[in-house]
Amino acid sequence: MIKKRTYTVDEAKKKLEYYCAYQERCHKEVSQKLKDMYMIPEAIDLIIVHLLEHNFLNEERFTKAFVRGKLKIKKWGKRRLTLELKKKNISKTNINQALTEIDDKEYIQIFNDLAEKRFNAIKEKDTYKKRKKLADYLLYRGWESFLVYDKVNELIK
Repeated sequence: MIKKRTYTVDEAKKKLEYYCAYQERCHKEVSQKLKDMYMIPEAIDLIIVHLLEHNFLNEERFTKAFVRGKLKIKKWGKRRLTLELKKKNISKTNINQALTEIDDKEYIQIFNDLAEKRFNAIKEKDTYKKRKKLADYLLYRGWESFLVYDKVNELIK
């Protein structure tokens, strides 16, 4: 039989302070981590309030960092960013706030670089299949359809 590790509230607080200090976290990730540590609901609430009061947990800060990171590193579009944040139970207000902070020129530049890089990587000879592959790739990454289809038409004649 495997013995489950149990934590006192103070031990769990320390562990979660480190968990939140290491990387920005959302409420859902923190409460899931506490559930995985077999903490009771009352203790979870107590610890989350402590983390909020001491600024270890800040949903607005998390959302902005998430949007910046996923846009620059994974090159996700606004639709994908919104979808992923909704999965994390982030409020619409925080999502919209973070999305408005994206610089439009930079956003379009990232999109164009990604589209051209992918276009050059597709070895398909058939024009229609090539168009579909490029469009599907960009849509999957969450880029807006009007941007995707304009770019596909520009690159593939």
